[in-house]
Amino acid sequence: MKTEGQTPATQAAIPAGDGGELHQQAQSAGEQLTTNQGVPISDNQNSLKAGARGPVLLQDFILREKIMHFDHERIPERVVHARGSAAHGFFECLESCADITSAAFLQRAGDRTPVFTRFSTVAGNKGSFDVARDVRGFAVKFYTQEGNFDLVGNNIPVFFIQDAIKFPDLIHAAKQDPDREFPQAQTAHDTFWDYISLTPESLHMIMWIMSDRAIPRSYRMMEGFGVHTFRLVNADGASTFVKFHWRPKLGMQSVVWDEAVKINGADPDFHRRDLWEAIEGGDFPEWEFCLQTFTQEQADSFDFDVLDATKVIPEEIIPLRVVGRMVLDRNPDNFFAETEQVAFCAANVVPGIDFTNDPLLQGRLFSYLDTQLKRLGGPNFHQIPINQPKCPFHNLQRDGHMQMGVPKGQVNYEPSSLGADIARESAENGYRTFPASEAGEQLRVRPESFADHYTQARMFLASQTAPEQNHIVSALVFELSKCVNPP
Repeated sequence: MKTEGQTPATQAAIPAGDGGELHQQAQSAGEQLTTNQGVPISDNQNSLKAGARGPVLLQDFILREKIMHFDHERIPERVVHARGSAAHGFFECLESCADITSAAFLQRAGDRTPVFTRFSTVAGNKGSFDVARDVRGFAVKFYTQEGNFDLVGNNIPVFFIQDAIKFPDLIHAAKQDPDREFPQAQTAHDTFWDYISLTPESLHMIMWIMSDRAIPRSYRMMEGFGVHTFRLVNADGASTFVKFHWRPKLGMQSVVWDEAVKINGADPDFHRRDLWEAIEGGDFPEWEFCLQTFTQEQADSFDFDVLDATKVIPEEIIPLRVVGRMVLDRNPDNFFAETEQVAFCAANVVPGIDFTNDPLLQGRLFSYLDTQLKRLGGPNFHQIPINQPKCPFHNLQRDGHMQMGVPKGQVNYEPSSLGADIARESAENGYRTFPASEAGEQLRVRPESFADHYTQARMFLASQTAPEQNHIVSALVFELSKCVNPP
């Protein structure tokens, strides 16, 4: 395959071996094929053998290294969001948010922050099709001057469950049946609908997932949401609640189910191809970044709980404030190194952004890091280039699998009087958790304020046009018709 800047070798210039195989030759030392140890390779077409037709010799270190590396190329796929597509870009602050947060990347209009954004389906495996009826992941890594901030969201503003303890059961039910390993990338089977029928809190999300929102026309025409209520903290220590929104400049567009089925058969990479080709062609996708901010007093006045991830805050009550924009303007150089190895984590925040007691969010703060330790092989995955902060970072963490740095000096701890130049804490600039007052008994209970599962589901259905409502009904009929034992 020809890549930019390379001149393809002509057939006439390529020498052939005794068996007719071709041996392309390096034209300079910089083009030489080598082993992982830097040893130049003289023949990459034939194993070392005892005679031309003899057995292959175990001492062939070139063969062993090549096969060994190939055998270990695959890493565990993500337990959810396995199939994805990503791009580089920038975030530009359009309006200072100093009144509500001390986060540096939101202080000055015009400031730009590099980002890497990954879109994904949720239920399907890496080899599944793009235009499935599914939630879409919408994860953005901001490489800010204060560290990485990961906004790990979806294209739907609510979720199926209210507490993270239910997440393994939800995903087990939604994925392929364990005895037969199908259906792939869809929820039209007994286990999912059995679970949903016994999980009334999921009703609002079911309205969304059965709607056209679950089969977007393009990643470029898809909204994004942080889902949870977060907390912003300004330089004076004052707190404001927030929900994060992304609004596509192209508008929100979907396909209908019959189109989705045909697209998946004709081009299972439809969304990937669309995003890649748009960026390659200079048609850079763009989103507005919006904040929905409210006080504790406003939260107390709502007829729902802002810690409940199955609820939205209607924009009629709390309008959106457009404070920035994101533009994706460069495709990845290597899918595996960047799109596959990128590690988003809901716990990655910067000063000025904090968490709330949302029980689903609290579980996510643990789960992402835990899965990445397994998927990426150890605790040093933050040293992979796509995951590294672009600001300086210093700590006293040492060793572990795939340590890629070379820490120097005698001291790997603090406090210490021996190392004058070791990293130390910063009371002035360091991250400070908002000092929320918490008190209560240790209980496994759900608050009564989480109990209304029907009002917002009904509101969403009523907000849809007549054709959109018909699509929801048709989707439910299709899904339930695939169940052998419908609920």
